[in-house]
Amino acid sequence: MADKEAEFREQFHDAFEGADYPVSNPMDLVPALPDGPGTRFEAGDTSFTAMELATKMSDTQDFPYDDVDSLVDDLVEGLKQKDML
Repeated sequence: MADKEAEFREQFHDAFEGADYPVSNPMDLVPALPDGPGTRFEAGDTSFTAMELATKMSDTQDFPYDDVDSLVDDLVEGLKQKDML
């Protein structure tokens, strides 16, 4: 499980580090994504697009985010809460 978490952390960081922080909502992150909302994150047998992630994590995120690390921490924590990780 820790390997999957590390893989997602790295993918999220790579995908979202180019955003113009601070970000105040999920739409602020879209320009940073290599394939926009269709950007896919995969680790092990778990896979979802950025759009699916935004939809599923909408109640676990606490916008605004001042940096990529706090965003990634909340995304990983949200995946754990929803038994997706």
